[in-house]
Amino acid sequence: MRVLAIFVFALALTPLGAAPPPADGQALFAAHCATCHRPASETRAPLPAVLKQLSRDAVLKALTSGSMKDQGSLLSAEEKAAVVAFAASSVDASAAATNACPAPMPKLSKLSGWQGWSPSPGNTRYLPITLDPTKLKLAWAFGHSGSANANGQPAVVDGVVFAGGEKGILSALDSLTGCEHWRFAAEATVRTSVLFHRGLALFADTKTNVYGVDAQTGQQVWKLKLDRHPYARITGTPALHEGRLYVPVSSAEEVPAGNPKYPCCTFRGSVVALDPSDGRQLWQHFLIPEAPQPTTKNSAGTQLYGPAGAAIWLTPTIDPARKLLYVGTGNSYTDPPSPYSDAIVALDLATGERKWHHQLTPNDRWNLACVSPFKANCPPEAGEDYDFGASPLLAGKLLIAGQKSGIVHALDPDHNGKLIWQTRVGKGGSLGGVEFGIGADARAVYVPVSDFDGRNPAAGGGLYALQIGTGEKLWHTPAPELTCKGTPACNAAQMAPPTILKNIVFSGSMDGHLRAYDSKSGAIVWDFDTRQPFDTVNKVPAKGGSLNGVGPVIIGTGGPGTMMFVQSGYGSLGGMPGNVLLAFRVE
Repeated sequence: MRVLAIFVFALALTPLGAAPPPADGQALFAAHCATCHRPASETRAPLPAVLKQLSRDAVLKALTSGSMKDQGSLLSAEEKAAVVAFAASSVDASAAATNACPAPMPKLSKLSGWQGWSPSPGNTRYLPITLDPTKLKLAWAFGHSGSANANGQPAVVDGVVFAGGEKGILSALDSLTGCEHWRFAAEATVRTSVLFHRGLALFADTKTNVYGVDAQTGQQVWKLKLDRHPYARITGTPALHEGRLYVPVSSAEEVPAGNPKYPCCTFRGSVVALDPSDGRQLWQHFLIPEAPQPTTKNSAGTQLYGPAGAAIWLTPTIDPARKLLYVGTGNSYTDPPSPYSDAIVALDLATGERKWHHQLTPNDRWNLACVSPFKANCPPEAGEDYDFGASPLLAGKLLIAGQKSGIVHALDPDHNGKLIWQTRVGKGGSLGGVEFGIGADARAVYVPVSDFDGRNPAAGGGLYALQIGTGEKLWHTPAPELTCKGTPACNAAQMAPPTILKNIVFSGSMDGHLRAYDSKSGAIVWDFDTRQPFDTVNKVPAKGGSLNGVGPVIIGTGGPGTMMFVQSGYGSLGGMPGNVLLAFRVE
């Protein structure tokens, strides 16, 4: 799951002595960047037309201190400025407009609604309500200022929407009107949803900071940095259970590995358990037990390290009955390969001790060098980058996980993760198969398929329903014909996680459409195109784009007054940028 938080450069490298003229941004871009920023690139870098919609400060920050700083280090300050001036928008991001609520924020007491990644600890993303999607009407829209991605899943409790964004702003909004009660500025992008514990709003940013903020006022109570590795990230919403906060840690280290001078690689994915009252660390489990050690030197003479990788991209799954926590891990970055990469791992909730693991794809070593012109850091016999980027889910007696390989696996948690069935739903690939999630009700598991193909935007996409006990395909609805043809980064992949009701499956697509599928037949019964400009309650210019990373959040009984909230816009992973939070109401 290549660097999900990144929406900017993945620079290709040029040989020493071949640098283009320092003041010519177009020539610099062509020499250093164009290899990756092209439609068929496997690096998932944004297309040039998408970069033009990003602010200059965002691109420059990525090159100087963000995930692209190693690639940016190959350019002088003058060269970076020239590239930014050529590639990015001429308009810099402005401060967000305010839309303060006229009345005080209601007291958060019951905390009823939807918080975190899923309404249930088993991560099924299922709500036991029936809803007629044809009665959904747009109630209001909220714009995220200076953003190309709207990829933080909202949390909605007691009539208040908590939504984070790319600029690191967490806003507390009135669910009926979208007015703002308060905002909190984190250090970096807030991709996680929010959880609540004893008056605190709990969330994390992509610099691995975890926050405890007073949910009524937005004032910080505590803050803890979980991982000092320069490329560590938190992209998955933590899980909260019986007074413990379980935080997954991922990384962007595969990107600087494209630089032959980068000493690849030293990051190890982990789960950290915290006391949510004060942020005190209770335990940390590294998915790769042994610390990385020097191995060999690459062809550029750079010392290499390993083992590394096994990032955890999304929310841990809680199993209260077995007192276990489950995570899916990413690929290894380098040699030696780890037996804990591309695996489902069970940890003891109290201690973090590993109880069992099941590796589904052995020897999957991959980093950016493997799709770069310069292969120095690519491991020999590289793998296919078949992460588990999505949370596993508990459905009945099975633990079910979708993989980027295009295969859905069902494991038996009572017998150390024994494999029960496997069903192929896609061809798989670096951006193939299952990206950000699956969902389930009592009968079926619902699987959106990505299978993104940069050479053919109409390829990929579609939604499957599989019988839980056997993996049998109950129905399959292919991706509809693209309505955004000709738009840069328009494609049919379905990467976003679904949201499941008694009668409906909501699934978003990279083409900007949010669709409702009949859960029994797979027929599309409602379709809303978010790829359009919106008048926003906070007067920030906003439009929708690709739906990716997060799914819709629904509160209510399904009847009149029920509301649905969805973020639209994802300018990375081959998607269309956008910066809007949409609120729908059942009329």
